[in-house]
Amino acid sequence: MKPTTYIWKNGEFLPWAEATTHVLSHGLHYGTGVFEGVRAYDTPKGTAIFRAKEHFDRLGDSAKIIMMKAPFTSEQMQAATVELLQKNKLKSCYIRPLFYFGYGELGLNPGTNPVDAVIAAWEWGSYLGEEGLEKGIRCKVSSWTRLDSRIIPPLAKSTANYLNSGLAKMEAIDCGYDEAILLNANGTVSEGPGENIFVVKNGKISTPPTSDCALAGITADSAIKIAEDLGYTVEKRSLIRDELFTADELFFTGTAAELTPIREIDGRIIGDGKRGSVTKAIQDTYFAAIKGQDERYADWLTLV
Repeated sequence: MKPTTYIWKNGEFLPWAEATTHVLSHGLHYGTGVFEGVRAYDTPKGTAIFRAKEHFDRLGDSAKIIMMKAPFTSEQMQAATVELLQKNKLKSCYIRPLFYFGYGELGLNPGTNPVDAVIAAWEWGSYLGEEGLEKGIRCKVSSWTRLDSRIIPPLAKSTANYLNSGLAKMEAIDCGYDEAILLNANGTVSEGPGENIFVVKNGKISTPPTSDCALAGITADSAIKIAEDLGYTVEKRSLIRDELFTADELFFTGTAAELTPIREIDGRIIGDGKRGSVTKAIQDTYFAAIKGQDERYADWLTLV
């Protein structure tokens, strides 16, 4: 990670190295925080944040789900992010907003602990690699089960939830794969550690619903809109693991992963073992949209 000049914290712009927190902060010990992953891209009209409103609205929703009072509104966080990118003179970057229970009581109940707010931004390339965007990646169905709504709310983008994702990711890498795929407690497909998953079969596209403990992905929502604009049918439905193995094409979506094809799962080659034509069509339109090259999706971009 390449440091930038400033990080925004609780309404102030602090030098990168000075944006610190107390070691006894509640969120550090118990995972009582919520966050977002957002990207900004260099476009012909200047730097633009992709679907800023949707991301910061979801941050507020995540806070509500874990009974946290958000210290700043979605609009305030969006405005602070614009100013942060301007101060750091960033063109294309990854943005990490975070709310967490800070220093105070250290019992399980955060009680009256203050809620701290942070926004950081830095240059970050493709999460699963530039080669992966073109040739696809290799995945492993994880031995870890995706967390369940009866245990921890999966619709909250909570810091605690991502131990589940991290364990799956580490296992996949240790086994020689690029990424994991998690099943839910009912044995149906949920998502990747930080991505939604899409199946293409006989020209139709399917993706697990939130009721299968998949995050309500904003990039996934964008891919669905693009796919429908291109004339494809997209269905949200439960999927069993077998349907992944027999798919014509598979791809991940996510802020970090963007839109990445999957070419292999557990030693089984998917389709022709390369990025398929449906995936490429959606991917090409997606990248045109986020880079300000397709006016149909201009309202997805907030200029900095």
